[in-house]
Amino acid sequence: VAAIERKITEAFEVFDHDCNKTVDIREIGSVVRSLGCFPTEAELHELLAQVEEEEPTAYVHLEKFLPVMTKVLLNRSYQPIPEDVLLHAFEALDENKCGYITKEELIKYMTEE
Repeated sequence: VAAIERKITEAFEVFDHDCNKTVDIREIGSVVRSLGCFPTEAELHELLAQVEEEEPTAYVHLEKFLPVMTKVLLNRSYQPIPEDVLLHAFEALDENKCGYITKEELIKYMTEE
């Protein structure tokens, strides 16, 4: 557990620009992802609800974040989508079976479909 807490603290400190054990709430998603967790936006909002202060501010304090994130890592929550599933998704988009999709195709799929 100590190693996990150290890893979380180190990741948190990268985003603690004022060195006061706080991170802008808008950067918590980046902190979480830097720890190898990939929550959905809804899951991230649930996580933020757990670490926000009683009187919401624009910052998250390390002392509130550390126990919640330790539990997340110990439970292996928010795991990334397996590589084979992502590959299958790209293969489905690769209609010409050429092994890639163009930038324009990706933009179309991500914005229109």
